[in-house]
Amino acid sequence: MKKDREAAAERKCVATGEIRSKAEMIRFVVGPDGGIVPDLAGKLPGRGIWVSATRDALALAVKKRAFARGAKQQVAVPDGLVDALEAGLARRLTDTLSLARKAGLAIAGYEKVRGLIQSGDATVLLQASDGSERGKSKLRLPEEEGASFDCLTAHEMGLSFGRDHVIHAALCAGGLTTRVVEEATRLSGLRGNIGATGPGKDDGIA
Repeated sequence: MKKDREAAAERKCVATGEIRSKAEMIRFVVGPDGGIVPDLAGKLPGRGIWVSATRDALALAVKKRAFARGAKQQVAVPDGLVDALEAGLARRLTDTLSLARKAGLAIAGYEKVRGLIQSGDATVLLQASDGSERGKSKLRLPEEEGASFDCLTAHEMGLSFGRDHVIHAALCAGGLTTRVVEEATRLSGLRGNIGATGPGKDDGIA
């Protein structure tokens, strides 16, 4: 219950002023050297500075010196902050997805995913951003049920399953599945809507 309350908690973005759930935001703190440090696990000590997990919000936070305002002191913003954040979030998502696979909550492959959806046990659908739209369009969760994401590449998804690449993956309900959704939500916000790069890609069977 405590975890559910924490996930539902809201914070105000220092850049845009929007109120969002913590799952859609990134927490920052000021490090010992006065530099801004992303707290992707939400556990670092210090005053939390919250920014919406989008490139626009992060760019605005830098432009408006919102980090310094939120910290109430002068701070240093490292170069390449957004790119480093994206890499960190992608790594957290692939690591969590790997843990979910080992726990028996995540499966990969077109036929396995289709079977999990048809059985009604799939609560999350992950499809590679660079997979073909034709292949991905054949797999859909029931409307208004579960969550679907396309924020990882086929190679990134493959890392979670010990393969070169994966186009389709699905998860059933579980604690790690909730964490996958949280990480995927933030990465999706940072990467925006990533679609197929064009025809001629994988047929969608992985």
